[in-house]
Amino acid sequence: MARTIRTSLRRLLTTGAAVTVLLTAAPTAGAAPAAPRETHALRPLADLSAQRLATADLVAAAKWGTGSPVDDPVREQQVLEAVARQAAELGTDPRRTARIFRDQIEANKTVQRALHRRWTADPAQAPTRRPDLGEVRKEINRVNDALVRAIAASGAARTSPRCLRSLVHDTADVRHERSLDALHTVALARSVRSVCGADEPRPAS
Repeated sequence: MARTIRTSLRRLLTTGAAVTVLLTAAPTAGAAPAAPRETHALRPLADLSAQRLATADLVAAAKWGTGSPVDDPVREQQVLEAVARQAAELGTDPRRTARIFRDQIEANKTVQRALHRRWTADPAQAPTRRPDLGEVRKEINRVNDALVRAIAASGAARTSPRCLRSLVHDTADVRHERSLDALHTVALARSVRSVCGADEPRPAS
């Protein structure tokens, strides 16, 4: 069943040529019989993930030619700690939220690395203007805040047996509306792969 679902994901989220890495680590909670979607509760989460992913192009351009590495462990840890605190304040699972954001960060870096490889191979495609990384991070922080709220608001949908199927459809819709290319499609799938599944039990007080 899990293999069938992964095959369906590939078909739904592929643009043109075959994209093979699609939600490969999705939880087994989605292994449920086919059923019509009742809501689009995961749509805001998928769209915000795409918005956050769009900043990867700007971050890549800001770092291009500066020698700054794609990986920024200090910044990444700050983001994970901040979203975990916000999740706790909103009454949702901080560990699940941080896990989702770890995927968001890795997806963002996937795009950055791919763009840097592309620009190295063909300098004519490289950006001619360098965005202000500080301003880009303000936009990332705005999306992070909205994304944590979307995670908190979608608890029932994220823990539903139909979560994975709904997530695939909502993510595919977002991909189509934003006309994402193969690189960004794969990265979007990577960014949401921990969305479905039960939240971890909270420690007894």
